[in-house]
Amino acid sequence: MEFQTNTAIEFNRHTNLIEKANANRPHLIYHKVKPTRLVDIIADPSSALGYTAKQADLSLSNLSTYQFGKGDSVTLDLGNHEVGHFSIHINACGSPMDSPLYLHIIVGELPVEIGVNGEPYQGILSQSWLAEEFIHIDKLPTTLTLPRRYACRYIKLEVIDSSPKWKAQFSHPEFISESAADISTVAPLETGDRLLDRIDEVSLKTLHDCMQDVFEDGPKRDRRLWIGDLRLQALANYETFDNTDLVKRCLYLFGGLNTKDGWISTNIFTQNDPVPDDTFFFDYSLFFIDTLADYVEHTKDYATLNDLYPIAKLQMDQALKLVDSHDLVVLDPNRPTFVDWSMDFDRSTCAQAILIYTLRHFIKLTAESDQPVAPYNAILKRLNQSAQTYLFDDKQGFFISGPDKEINLASQIWMVLAHTLTDSENVTLMKNVQKTMFPVTGIATPYFYHHIVEALFITNFKSAGINLIKHYWGKMVQENTDTFWEAFKPEDPAFSPYGDLAINSYCHAWSCTPAYLLRKYIN
Repeated sequence: MEFQTNTAIEFNRHTNLIEKANANRPHLIYHKVKPTRLVDIIADPSSALGYTAKQADLSLSNLSTYQFGKGDSVTLDLGNHEVGHFSIHINACGSPMDSPLYLHIIVGELPVEIGVNGEPYQGILSQSWLAEEFIHIDKLPTTLTLPRRYACRYIKLEVIDSSPKWKAQFSHPEFISESAADISTVAPLETGDRLLDRIDEVSLKTLHDCMQDVFEDGPKRDRRLWIGDLRLQALANYETFDNTDLVKRCLYLFGGLNTKDGWISTNIFTQNDPVPDDTFFFDYSLFFIDTLADYVEHTKDYATLNDLYPIAKLQMDQALKLVDSHDLVVLDPNRPTFVDWSMDFDRSTCAQAILIYTLRHFIKLTAESDQPVAPYNAILKRLNQSAQTYLFDDKQGFFISGPDKEINLASQIWMVLAHTLTDSENVTLMKNVQKTMFPVTGIATPYFYHHIVEALFITNFKSAGINLIKHYWGKMVQENTDTFWEAFKPEDPAFSPYGDLAINSYCHAWSCTPAYLLRKYIN
């Protein structure tokens, strides 16, 4: 997707809704984490991302006795992925300190981030997101506490320079982790399959580390509230931590900061006073409806529904303005449909399916709000009929998309999830999908793999769904990851949607859903 700049758009600031969001701000839980070992990050052709961590010759128990001069370094392994703040005590040894200590600190969620540090950065996102610090320290001894919050497992301390007369010594490294959730409260999944249980464990850790002041999309980069991620995080949360107040907080933030014409932004910056981004996706705005419907179904919190139903209605009514005389969605270039990071497929049929999908949820919310549903039921019937008439190719047995009548996987999956066809027709469609479109290729994110798996489960292809979870998330587990990644192509493990592995997020909210899928459909 291209960067959007829509600075002329004006936003509402519904104070009453934002106050309710603030009333549900979580109390973070903090834990002290000590490194478990010292490691060396080395090139490893057998690793999907090209680097691995191996036990260093140095011993963590003797860290305080080692001396580090110009060009020397040491890498700490926290033993697991953590989100929070790092501190370490630093002393000088040798002659009097006749120069500052010039220190380079690199943190990484995976070994690759440390391994590629120093190579020319090729990414399209700001280099300022790279997780490193260059620090001058004038007086030692001192305890250095990094002011920025970091998401990492590995922390490399590199002495750029000190002086020929003295060296640095490090001791008492400590990481204070933080989260709005307590992972010890969730019973581990026991499927009898060790790989599935490990996938669930990593999914839980991913969700846990993204649960901060809001449901963040990724604690390394962005650190924002994205509605596409929130929708999936909330589902996984209901099956695990069940922190409904955090979901409520996020819903109120989105509801309190819509545009003057009603649309909800894709994401909100929450580091200070909440600020909506000037980026819009057709599907993400509609997913506010879906997320609210899931929340109300789970909590029966009709007071929140009463507050936010008008915002949900605006999303639907605005989306329906993009429907033409044939009852088909006409894509708006100012509000593209996301679906997945891969840009290699036409999205018009996906947009139709997502509108149908969210309209079903909206009708349920409308009924629960004691509002008239008949007009929306009539629209749903027309949208469904048009999808079957204009978008389904009976001869080929697939939905087509765009002027070239493209047949792509995403269109089939979203039409299955939207229940545009009958249940038996859905089963036939998914049977054809597996026969002609599996193994899956070209899909870049766990976000869309989630939807493929759910489509398999709701059409009773349980074994195929489990196998796909094992094939996709299981391959990340095989890389000794503690959390699941923002982007991963099994056929191209070094893929980055931003052009550089160093900027990828390796703990990302939309990848946590096996914790939901396995509990809802399997366990």
